[in-house]
Amino acid sequence: MNLDLMHWLQPWEFSPTLVIAFLVCGVLFMRGTAVHKVTRTRQWLFWTGFFMIYLSLHTHIDYYAERMFFIHRIQHVVLHHLGPLIVMAAYPGQVMRAGLPLRTRVWLKNFRHTFVGRFLEGLLTNKIFVPVLFVMLVLVWLDPTIQFYSMLDWKLYRIMNWSVVISGFMYWNLVLDRRPSNPPMLTAKTWLGRAGQWCVKGGSPAVMSPGARVLSPILTMLPQMVAGAYIAFTSVDLYPLFDLCGRALPMSALEDQSIGGLTMWIPAALVESFGLLVALANMMRLSAKGRLRSTFRGKEVGRLPAGVAKSAG
Repeated sequence: MNLDLMHWLQPWEFSPTLVIAFLVCGVLFMRGTAVHKVTRTRQWLFWTGFFMIYLSLHTHIDYYAERMFFIHRIQHVVLHHLGPLIVMAAYPGQVMRAGLPLRTRVWLKNFRHTFVGRFLEGLLTNKIFVPVLFVMLVLVWLDPTIQFYSMLDWKLYRIMNWSVVISGFMYWNLVLDRRPSNPPMLTAKTWLGRAGQWCVKGGSPAVMSPGARVLSPILTMLPQMVAGAYIAFTSVDLYPLFDLCGRALPMSALEDQSIGGLTMWIPAALVESFGLLVALANMMRLSAKGRLRSTFRGKEVGRLPAGVAKSAG
């Protein structure tokens, strides 16, 4: 397919829902920048990630992603890892909320205090569910049978792409949180009950502790690296679908599959490593300000006494 730039930018399969979603998000962010002081760096990060996701979803890149396994994996590295990471590094939540009409902001504030609102917020920010979902959506869509049907059915194909984007936003929203975290109060009398409460309840104000934010990318990247290595080095064509549909580039099935596996193994891990470094920098910043929970004379406290903090430094 020999296309000029304008043809490349045209949607392979036009989606009005996607266009509306992107327009709404873009307008909300622009309106919010008129309310909050947003640095040029944050604006640059938001728009960079924003357009990377759009280009991966709604241009002729999608044509190649449907016909080459390694391009499909590159697309998902952008949709699941890189794009959401860059957008969430801009911390756009408060900015976009400020861009909402006043009546909508009031309704949203009231809704968050209802049972349904608390349940949804707790589910979408759960420190166990979100990382597990982040990993599982990579592995589930890689299953050869599921991959076969999702690439042939346009509804499943869009569900696949949208699910990895949304889970990426949910995950990096937790990992890149800059705020300190006080652990939840556990009231159960048995260890099993306390473990259940710990899994359900998040910290405050940040859901995950600073240490967990650093550790989480390590735990989530390992299964993806193992899956990527297996796909890269296996001698079996796991995804004959791409031969069935016709490969867009002159490449054998195993070559295509090996490059796709390496894409999962190395570039995706590098992106998560970058997220880990951001989380580590946030933890060090909190530590320098004495805002990490610490132990002083056997008692857990939110901030070290000033004299002790200086002597410890």
